Amino acid sequence: MKTAHMKTLSIAAALGLALSTAAGAQTAGTRADAAQDPAATAAGDSQQPVGDTWITTKVKTELMATGGVPGTDIKVETVNGVVMLSGSVSKAQADKAASIARNIDGVKKVDTSGLTVSKAR
Repeated sequence: MKTAHMKTLSIAAALGLALSTAAGAQTAGTRADAAQDPAATAAGDSQQPVGDTWITTKVKTELMATGGVPGTDIKVETVNGVVMLSGSVSKAQADKAASIARNIDGVKKVDTSGLTVSKAR
């Protein structure tokens, strides 16, 4: 049990590092764009849409960090802002995973058709 918890924490930390690296790269690009567009600096908002890789990383990180959701058992793929979840989970876990994904910035739709609902987990 302790080993599984440590593995989960390690994976979450790695995903968090990947997310922060991606966010830093995106911020650097935004700063360069702002230097060329003074209006963007004044508004303080990036007009650049959130990328699919960022969305996937953020969803996976949130799934790993949320109790009652088997983040390691759920595969996450994102194409054009549409998040596809797959794996074998209970009905409650599927509902919770879909809710988590829907609340991530940039997600247009969540497809749970790849989730296989098992009776008890």
